[in-house]
Amino acid sequence: MRVLGFGDNIVDRFGDRGIDYPGGNSVNVAVYARRLGAEAAYLGVFGNDDLGRFLRESIAAEGVAVERSVVRAGESGVSHLRVDDGDRVFLGWNGGGVTVREPLVLDDDLLSYVSGFDLVHSSVYSRSEPELPKLAALGTLVSFDLSSEEDYRDAGYLDRVCPHADLVLLSCSHLDEEATAGLLAEAVRRGARLALGTRGVHGALAHDGRVTLSAPARLAEDIVDTMGCGDAFLTGFAVSLLRDGWAAGSPAGPAMIERALRQGAEAARDQCFVEGAFGHGRRAPVTSM
Repeated sequence: MRVLGFGDNIVDRFGDRGIDYPGGNSVNVAVYARRLGAEAAYLGVFGNDDLGRFLRESIAAEGVAVERSVVRAGESGVSHLRVDDGDRVFLGWNGGGVTVREPLVLDDDLLSYVSGFDLVHSSVYSRSEPELPKLAALGTLVSFDLSSEEDYRDAGYLDRVCPHADLVLLSCSHLDEEATAGLLAEAVRRGARLALGTRGVHGALAHDGRVTLSAPARLAEDIVDTMGCGDAFLTGFAVSLLRDGWAAGSPAGPAMIERALRQGAEAARDQCFVEGAFGHGRRAPVTSM
């Protein structure tokens, strides 16, 4: 299995701990896939500042290839957070820095590189939407995280993403089961081949246009924080499907999806005991946030 994270990277700065952690949705999926036994790489833009070096070195230390990523003049993205009773609280960010401001455009050389992966994952925070048709044309599987924000739920945005995605993830912890199922069905109607909705402690649902399947959460006590739990669920889900033979032109059947939901729940539970997205914390500078 070969998994590529394409797009965002960011430093997660926990003000209550005074620690910076490497992260970013696309980075996390690549790192978690590597930890689950896949060959993994990250493709994106790093800032040329100290935080960019910190991100690049931390990702490479996890065995994730970063050699085809680029370094550009500019600041790295920083998100400011704290943890309240184990739950991550987002306080703000700097807009994502040069990673978001000047995202990668996939030329023929990079597309040739990407074509060697079984799954390419990106997200709403990557500004990668214009590249999705290119990825879909390669015949590799494409997954995309649609997050929880309403800006990424309207018909216009779904129509930009879903026709090019084999799997979309929607964070639905604020929705009940009926509303979640309706949202997943809408994503599939607009072109996604498979839609996954995570609901935190209330479990997860998956819909493929024919059936809707669900699985309970694997609950944990004495958690460290919830950073990366959704990304871990998606990765556990996707890696399970890949192991079962999921591929472009070979859709996942109900039994595969049920196993993947269980594996996703297990991966999300394990993530609750990890500091930051995947460790590698270092002392953060004193800021006003």
